[in-house]
Amino acid sequence: EWDLTPSSSLPLPVAEPELPSGQVRLASAFYVERVPYEAQCYKELLQPGALIRIKAPRQVGKTSLMARILYHAKEDGNYRTVPLSFQHADTEVFTNLNQLLRWFCAKISWKLKLPHQIDDFWSDIYGSKDNCTAYFEDCLLSESDSPLVLGLDEVDRVFQYPKIADDFFGLLRAWYEEAGYGDRDSNVWEKLRLVVVHSTEVYIPLDVNQSPFNVGLPIELPEFSFEQVQNLTQRHGLNWKQSQIEQLMVLVGGHPYLVRLALYHIAQGQITLEELLKTAPTEAGLYDDHLRRHLWTLKQHPELAAAFSKVVTATTPVELDSLQAFKLHSMGLVK
Repeated sequence: EWDLTPSSSLPLPVAEPELPSGQVRLASAFYVERVPYEAQCYKELLQPGALIRIKAPRQVGKTSLMARILYHAKEDGNYRTVPLSFQHADTEVFTNLNQLLRWFCAKISWKLKLPHQIDDFWSDIYGSKDNCTAYFEDCLLSESDSPLVLGLDEVDRVFQYPKIADDFFGLLRAWYEEAGYGDRDSNVWEKLRLVVVHSTEVYIPLDVNQSPFNVGLPIELPEFSFEQVQNLTQRHGLNWKQSQIEQLMVLVGGHPYLVRLALYHIAQGQITLEELLKTAPTEAGLYDDHLRRHLWTLKQHPELAAAFSKVVTATTPVELDSLQAFKLHSMGLVK
């Protein structure tokens, strides 16, 4: 058993001003604990063959949470951990399933500092899923009695290749189920713990019986609450009144990245709250890049733009096509 208290063994925080960009460092004084999700994830990882699914729009803190789950598993549980982002894979890796699975195995071996033995286990007699499974069983999972935690980040990248995605995610589901069969091989697969991180809904029609996105522990990260934003203002050395916090949250809600970006620049004396409120929706504002990214996506998908326009111009609740609603929700544009 290991300590399930969130951040129990994290490095001591440092409080220098910190421009938010991507994952929040483990030692950051500006990380906001995600209650109760962190403790839930730590507890779930103790279960043989665990699968945790973390979903939220971009820049809401998924990778930061994953990093803390892996850190906790390594430091308090003495588990082997491997963070793996699919953004690091070259486009050629997604040419076919065989390429992807060879890259997958090679990358994990390299991170575990194990010898590269891919060619020894890749046989033309069997399919690539069988080869990959054998490699996991004989090399990655049998290498140690310690469980192996894989943090799979940005799996959205795989969604872009439907032919590959169906087989790849089906394989993850098969491994998850293998741990529960209670046979000889189950003992091996019980050592694999998966943390899967993605921002978009699964738009591709995965077979419900093969999808890893309807099993395991689902974690959908919410935005920050008023109390959490208030706590962040104090950490930035800002002595704000309740009305000032409310003004910021009327503008950006509790969106972690947008809140922290505002507080950083205000704490640095680069802009005042009044100036931020005035310029935020313009091209001269702090959120220019964030807004441009959403604008580009909406221009690529006119049907989404039309649905979004319908929502923001309405004065009463409106109903959208379910797929459009899911997509806009996963982008963080509607609730």
